[in-house]
Amino acid sequence: MDNIAKISEIPNFGKKVVTVSDREILLINVKGTIYAVENECPHQGSPLNAAIVKDSYISCPRHGYRFNLVDGMCTEHPECILATFPVKLSGDDVSVDLG
Repeated sequence: MDNIAKISEIPNFGKKVVTVSDREILLINVKGTIYAVENECPHQGSPLNAAIVKDSYISCPRHGYRFNLVDGMCTEHPECILATFPVKLSGDDVSVDLG
């Protein structure tokens, strides 16, 4: 795992797009918890960097699909699962395991 961002670069309820191994990863800060998800909606590929972030989910700006930030599940459309990645924090450094 390489350091890919700083926690201080991601405001509360904010997002930051980073590229890791040629993949766009969206980092999301919810009250100090950092989540990492694929920056592409599994429904029709819309970028999620314009998505709305709530306490436990991210909502796609195109069709409103809501994905759980922990496991990527979409209750309304269970066939659509957003890729999520484990995050490791060390001080202000953020690392993501793309597995």
